[in-house]
Amino acid sequence: FDPRHYLGTHCYSLPKTGPHRLRFLLESVKDLRETLKKKGSTLVVRKGKPEDVVCDLITQLGSVTAVVFHEEVRETL
Repeated sequence: FDPRHYLGTHCYSLPKTGPHRLRFLLESVKDLRETLKKKGSTLVVRKGKPEDVVCDLITQLGSVTAVVFHEEVRETL
């Protein structure tokens, strides 16, 4: 979870993630973790800036051969 997603928007400083969206997100992550667990896998969840967290995870795991990600599209005015 990137803390920057829970700050105000660039325009008007409105919250990016309200309570209903946050609840949906948490429930979805919980469901995904449970589904993966039933299939013999797991889900790693961390809080922090992805550029820091991913680097730390790679260091901890030690045998990472690839990292795949997507970047959030930002609207420009």
